[in-house]
Amino acid sequence: MATRTHQSATPSRQARTSAAHDSTRDRADLVPAGSNLVVLRGLIRRDPEYRVLPSGEELLALDLTVRDGELPAESVPVVWHNPAAAAAKLVAGDDVVVVGRVKRRFFRAGGSTASRTEVHADKVLSARSGIRIRSLLEARFEELNL
Repeated sequence: MATRTHQSATPSRQARTSAAHDSTRDRADLVPAGSNLVVLRGLIRRDPEYRVLPSGEELLALDLTVRDGELPAESVPVVWHNPAAAAAKLVAGDDVVVVGRVKRRFFRAGGSTASRTEVHADKVLSARSGIRIRSLLEARFEELNL
């Protein structure tokens, strides 16, 4: 009577590990190292604060409330350097899309160094501006070679 060797239909552990490694490498290549892209959609929590910095640069600061379904709302600080003229029309309650990057800044406060992590907006658009939002995001994704 001949003996049969049992061949498993599932790949070996080594084959699975190798495939997982290749898959991870492929996914890692999707987003280039050093990428920093943020896309937020939310409501402006309070009227934006406009100010001119000592350097003469204009700055618009706003707090965005972002809610994802049933999860608790999150408040995200956003700053927009040299904002577009349309920014003057933004008010509390506006539904907007912010495209920018995350940045942490350090400053002196009360004799010690403090920091704040913010989203630095490149664009802030009304959430109703679907075509403009799509064009902006497509251009950003293209820059990332996605």
